[in-house]
Amino acid sequence: MRRAGVTLALFALLMPAASGCRLFSRPDVKQAAAEANIAHYQDVATQIEYPTGMDLPNGDLAASGAPISIAYDGPIEYWDLRLEEVMHMALGNTKVLRDLGGLMLRSPDSAVTWVDPAVQETDPQSGMEAALSAFDATFANSTFAENNDRGLNNSFFGGGIRKLKQDLMVSQSQITKRAATGTEFTVRQNTQYDANNAPANLMRSFWESMIETEFRHPLLRGGGVEFNRIAGPSDDPGVMNGVLLARINNDISLTDFEMAIRDYVSNVENAYWDLYFAYRDLEARRTARDAALETWRRIQALNATGRRGGEAEKEAQAREQYFRFEEEVQNALTGRIIDGTRTSNGSRGGTFRGYGVSPGVHVAERRLRLLIGLPINDGRMIRPAQEPELAAVEFDWHEVLQESLMRRTELRRQKWLIRRRELEMKASKNFLLPQLDAIARYRWRGIGKDLFYQDDNLTLINEPDNLDRSEIDNAWDSLFNGDFQEWQLGAEMSFTFGNRRALAGVRNAELRLSRERAILREQEREIVHDISNAISDMDRAYATAKTNLNRRVAARQQLAAVTAAFEADTAPLDLVLEAQRRVAEADSRYHASFVEYMIALKNVHFEKGSLLDYNAVGLSEGSWPKQAYSDAEARDALRSRPLNLFGHQPGEVVSSGHVLRGTLIHNPPVPGVPEGEIPPELLNPEHDPEGAPAPLPVPTEGGIPVEEVQDGPSLGAAGKAPAGARQAGNGQAGSNQQIPVSPLARRPVGQTGTFRTTTGALPAMTSPLRNAGGGRPEAGRIQQTSGAAGTSAAGSLPEWAGEN
Repeated sequence: MRRAGVTLALFALLMPAASGCRLFSRPDVKQAAAEANIAHYQDVATQIEYPTGMDLPNGDLAASGAPISIAYDGPIEYWDLRLEEVMHMALGNTKVLRDLGGLMLRSPDSAVTWVDPAVQETDPQSGMEAALSAFDATFANSTFAENNDRGLNNSFFGGGIRKLKQDLMVSQSQITKRAATGTEFTVRQNTQYDANNAPANLMRSFWESMIETEFRHPLLRGGGVEFNRIAGPSDDPGVMNGVLLARINNDISLTDFEMAIRDYVSNVENAYWDLYFAYRDLEARRTARDAALETWRRIQALNATGRRGGEAEKEAQAREQYFRFEEEVQNALTGRIIDGTRTSNGSRGGTFRGYGVSPGVHVAERRLRLLIGLPINDGRMIRPAQEPELAAVEFDWHEVLQESLMRRTELRRQKWLIRRRELEMKASKNFLLPQLDAIARYRWRGIGKDLFYQDDNLTLINEPDNLDRSEIDNAWDSLFNGDFQEWQLGAEMSFTFGNRRALAGVRNAELRLSRERAILREQEREIVHDISNAISDMDRAYATAKTNLNRRVAARQQLAAVTAAFEADTAPLDLVLEAQRRVAEADSRYHASFVEYMIALKNVHFEKGSLLDYNAVGLSEGSWPKQAYSDAEARDALRSRPLNLFGHQPGEVVSSGHVLRGTLIHNPPVPGVPEGEIPPELLNPEHDPEGAPAPLPVPTEGGIPVEEVQDGPSLGAAGKAPAGARQAGNGQAGSNQQIPVSPLARRPVGQTGTFRTTTGALPAMTSPLRNAGGGRPEAGRIQQTSGAAGTSAAGSLPEWAGEN
């Protein structure tokens, strides 16, 4: 019968399988269904998906107007902005630090935003709160109820029965807290209910309750405040996430953010001077085109009357000259989409790329708008209202060198990495020790028929003669009366033979530390190289600016002389056309050289780490809520100071906070000044050092200094400024006035502010940025402009037109 039942069962199991095989063996049905739906599936599978709810672009961007180009014939409103105003707009409109290299579209994950430091600090894996959470108190509870019905082989262990019937409930709760020393404190409570049919039981059902405290302290591996602050409660070498390392991660993220802000400020200034040169280059090309047009018209008039000098080849030559300049005007106005001046395009702060292939007014203006967060097309044209500095700035080399080695953000970031590797190596050595824990437990137990007092008679199955019935009436009374108490002391020890993983971790930490130190050394050498290049390039730019001034004067004088000779019929047309080209090139190169000088001056501050101060930009971490400060003060007043019973020394300081601004390292002592500080007369921009030479007048001709036309030694007659002093024009072209500034050589403008900083008002300019008549001022003439933090030389811009 059993064999027949098994056969029927197998037959029942195989029947659905056999019918299924037969069903799927019909290819006509399967193929027809596939052919009916294959087209639909192919269409769905090859479609490009778009996220729902985000189909429409931003409204203000979708309503952007048409760009201003060479074909634009509408009215143009010019918007004159100074550099500090542009910087103020840039920092006020920026949540994502923009760049000019296409990074935002090509690699958006690499873009830096204003929330990046907060993202790092709130990281649930490596942030500060994540590291502190390892020392949070933890509550755990488990409750299980079960019914057991089993047969027992041994009646002795079954309480005298062979068949056990049991109702069982077990509940466990505990709170565990780890201290900074690695000590683990546990408070545990267990409650158990047991009702079974064992005849040897005192009661048919009973409750048992227990409260236990446990103390476990690591004596070797994993013990100590320093290790737990570095590695946290980690048992694996190389896996560390302590409070100190989390704080260093935050500091590294802040240095990354500061570097991004610095690069962004540098790019904004680069774009501003690119736009300035684009306007100046357009002006030079238009002037040359107008001169070529006048020459062509004159030759054409001679050709129409058949007079000498109006030959056909000369007329064609003059016409070719005009159209050449017309093309240059068109390119200078619209521009070509080429790489402009930006950070790391040859130098850290940016190498000027405007001369030779002009960025063009329209292209440069749109780039500036892109950087500072303005609408790309709004019918207006931004026009720089600030002239480059015409005075020489000199830096003391030793002071600049020390400052660059102290303030460069890259070095500070690398030093944080070194500090991290040092802490990791200390923690790694702890893993070489064996695990030795001291353990202490103390518990109270209680047992009773009920869990709580029920006010009824206690019924016992087997009552001994020496039994105190009050001890087992209910479990909680028995527990809190302290009838049953236990304690336990002991130690646990474990170690690994060979300990190869821990040894590898120590060796790895040593190699990482050696690597970071070697990188720091090379970074310092590279910074010395870069600051040397920056200082040299600034001197070169100023020297070439003086040379190009002489070239400009000579080219104009040559054009005037050749034009006069041509009109007197003593010079050929070729000399006139060539002289016009020379004047156009000299004018463009003259303005380009001063833009190079401004960018080179900015790059010096970039290389020595003072660019943000130079642009009056400050960074600060966000403040706490006001209530948090009062709470912290109240908690600190209530906190007791620990007793130093064993003479423990405090832990090593990881960070001492802000670096003193202006503090020098290895600086020669100054009499009367504490070592490591800068004399106050150098820090005070308003202090006027004694013995400053008075400004000397420089003869001019048509507003252009002519003192150096013959020998060309310098732009002005004043001597060199002392270290840390800036020279600025005093209203007369070519004359110099020494204005002491701090060693940071800050830009004399009002405070602009940045993220999380106090934003100051822009300075009120006391003198106009244009001449009263609205025309172009005399070449080389400068006007005095007073700022909120100093005095600078600012030139007047002509009334540029947008059309060509």
